[in-house]
Amino acid sequence: MAKRTAGYTSSGISKLAALPALLPEFSRFARLGLLAQKPDAIIGWGLKPTSVRARQYAQRHQLPYFALEDGFIRSLGLGVNGFQPHSMVVDQTGIYYDASRSSDLENWLNTAIFDDEELDQAERCMALIARYRLSKYNHAPDKPANDTHTTRVLVVDQTAGDASIHYGGAEASSFQQMLDAALAAHPESEILVKIHPDVIAGKKQGHLFNAADHPRCRVIGEDLNPWALFDQVEHVYVVTSQLGFEALLAGKQVHCFGIPFYAGWGLTYDQLPCLRRRTPRTLREVFAAAYLRYCRYANPYTQQSATLEETIALIADQKRQQERYRGPWLACGFSSWKRRFIADFLGEAAQVDYHNAMPSEPPAKRLLVWSSRINEDFKRQHAQHMDTLWRMEDGFIRSVGLGVDLTQPLSLVIDSQGIYYDPSQPSDLETLLNTTSFSDDLLLRARHLRERLVALKLSKYNVRGQLDITLPKDRYIILVPGQVESDASIATGSPHINTNSGLLRAVRNAHPDAFIVYKAHPDVLSGARIGALDTDSKCLYDLDVGNIDIATLLDCVDAVHTMSSLTGFEALLRQREVSTYGLPFYAGWGLTQDALSCPRRSRALSLDALVAGTLILYPGYVDPTTRQLCNAETVVSLLEQARTQKSTLTWKQHLYRCYRNLLIGRH
Repeated sequence: MAKRTAGYTSSGISKLAALPALLPEFSRFARLGLLAQKPDAIIGWGLKPTSVRARQYAQRHQLPYFALEDGFIRSLGLGVNGFQPHSMVVDQTGIYYDASRSSDLENWLNTAIFDDEELDQAERCMALIARYRLSKYNHAPDKPANDTHTTRVLVVDQTAGDASIHYGGAEASSFQQMLDAALAAHPESEILVKIHPDVIAGKKQGHLFNAADHPRCRVIGEDLNPWALFDQVEHVYVVTSQLGFEALLAGKQVHCFGIPFYAGWGLTYDQLPCLRRRTPRTLREVFAAAYLRYCRYANPYTQQSATLEETIALIADQKRQQERYRGPWLACGFSSWKRRFIADFLGEAAQVDYHNAMPSEPPAKRLLVWSSRINEDFKRQHAQHMDTLWRMEDGFIRSVGLGVDLTQPLSLVIDSQGIYYDPSQPSDLETLLNTTSFSDDLLLRARHLRERLVALKLSKYNVRGQLDITLPKDRYIILVPGQVESDASIATGSPHINTNSGLLRAVRNAHPDAFIVYKAHPDVLSGARIGALDTDSKCLYDLDVGNIDIATLLDCVDAVHTMSSLTGFEALLRQREVSTYGLPFYAGWGLTQDALSCPRRSRALSLDALVAGTLILYPGYVDPTTRQLCNAETVVSLLEQARTQKSTLTWKQHLYRCYRNLLIGRH
């Protein structure tokens, strides 16, 4: 295929990280003044003033013009706060908010035939958007409605100068007409008037700020998730706001006083006609045209194209993480290195203060501590904090490189009850696995994630070893993964067998005829942590596989026997037999053979439910480039990309490793 160039005049277009994935028709993007020859097409932002020169150039040179706009599900946060778009509208005829002429979207809705597969996809995605309560932007808090019996109606203001007002056939007076109509049609109802927060702050002008003077009107100027407002009403009044379409997704009756893209198809009560819109359409059909055909999707962190379902999953995960950690935090005892990324995992809605020492009295803020600091001495000294302490620890898909080498994590877990590796008390992961109703879309994501991890041979640290190994074909092969013997998961969850030598003896006694391969922990091999075998233990296994890649090993063995190593979980992903001698987080759910039991774990789980809870819902994920929240699938793609780059230790990592070995790890 010949290489095609798209020219542009707006500098903002050059800042779109995923532009090549969103516009695959072009292999090159360049500013018009920098092009030596005429481009194949011109791209510009809709009808914005910055597009005028681009449109004129396209017309003068008889080139096709592609109008771009943010898609209908854009991002977690605002563009001005550094959030790149996850979706984009691309229109070669007009633009969706210009009702004065046709657009690609309008033409599809007038003429297109939607098959059952496309409509089924539309229905699934509509349900997902409603389930996860998504909007165009998703940073606003999702506060529950006040529990009153008052009937309410929602009236939506817009900022003055919004292009969709003029191009939607409306004007400033349309807003007062809309409010008057709502008051007249619902004489017994309270009218909620949603005003943009920038209007309240005085940064922008609106149209209905004076509605507060009316005794039946309540002005809402705070930034709220629109679904929190939809919960309170049955009727929604808009001029051209996209909230009107989201209200349709929420099952509300929508009254339009302009001509937004979703008006004129028989779904809304319209004050203005659009004679070009001739075909009655169902909500599924309008959604399919707007969200599936008209919008394009890409992951801004991996810069790869995406589906709508993948986009919904990513933004829903970002929103869930941000909402959970919203508010003030006091983080105590974190090293300067960890302080570089702690706040990233709490999200932009969190406010984090750092203290070296623990406070003497319980603070008003949530208290956060790195979990490995919490030993028996810590518990005695800070007993007054233990019931309300949040613990932080590395996640299960961590990085390319070891934590002891100061490799920044891609995932962390933040637990309000305990921590996943300590079975002596409940943890958020255990509660989640015990109580969550795993939806079909979540289980499907978990299956795809599991299959992808296995296919890519990814593990926690992704430190590659040798890939070739020859094992006997006629023997039952057991992998015994070594652990750091000072590991807290052994201290708290493996009371009877708590050394690598003891584990090997137990496995050999139980399986005298098996071919046992032993892999020492990477931190032990590096010299940073304790866990070397005693001399007598070396006769208990048949092959030392310390330098063999863990994913390669898991593909070759029949079973894994472990105290509490994460390798047992990675073996489950590959549907290997797993026997546990302690109580790791993945034991007790009916998927492993367990030497110990935990009465709190009272539910049998499918493998995909375990994966959904452990890898999708429990950890937090952060993109290291933007330092924004992301999700498990994004991190897997980033790890896949990172593997193509040669990784070597920096001089700082070498220096820190020497320090660890001499002063920390051997104790």
